[in-house]
Amino acid sequence: MKKSTGYAILSSQFLFFLLLPIWLKLTNYLHVAVVAVVWFILTASCLFIVYFISKQTIKISKFMLHIVSSLYSFSLVILLYVRPGGQNGGAINLQPFKTIRFFLSGNVDPLVAFYNLVANIILFIPFGIYYTYCKTNPSWKKLLPFAICSISLIELIQYLSKRGSLDIDDLFLNVLGVLLGFFITPLFQKVIVVKS
Repeated sequence: MKKSTGYAILSSQFLFFLLLPIWLKLTNYLHVAVVAVVWFILTASCLFIVYFISKQTIKISKFMLHIVSSLYSFSLVILLYVRPGGQNGGAINLQPFKTIRFFLSGNVDPLVAFYNLVANIILFIPFGIYYTYCKTNPSWKKLLPFAICSISLIELIQYLSKRGSLDIDDLFLNVLGVLLGFFITPLFQKVIVVKS
């Protein structure tokens, strides 16, 4: 194992355990899988930062990229559809920025507001990155309608299954995350090299 890999893993695990009380608090609102998702994102982010700064690359196969993306997607499905008891689902909001304004109002637990705003963007960044790695000629103009349709379907299923709400602001934030992932992929391509 490279020295820089060891530093990245060690620092990410230290940060993860230092902030564990915050991650555990999220389990009041979300499935316990949120802890695994946070761990994955934090570890991957630290590895990326260390490798980016030291100008090193990580080579992975396309097969491994598909496996990691599938596991991440499965974890996200659990977060979206399996909630702790006592949460009411089935709400609907079609008024743009209503929910975003509510979470920015200061009348909500800051952790809940952070999760609903920032995490709704961050959790979907990997899909924009994945799309860019998998397509020969990636285009945000092709990605945008696909992202809107896919996330609209997620929102609709959450509403119909009463596992969450149908919220136009969630759609906006999630699509923003996918597009952000698309546009930052050139940074990732300096570190992560996908072999065919």
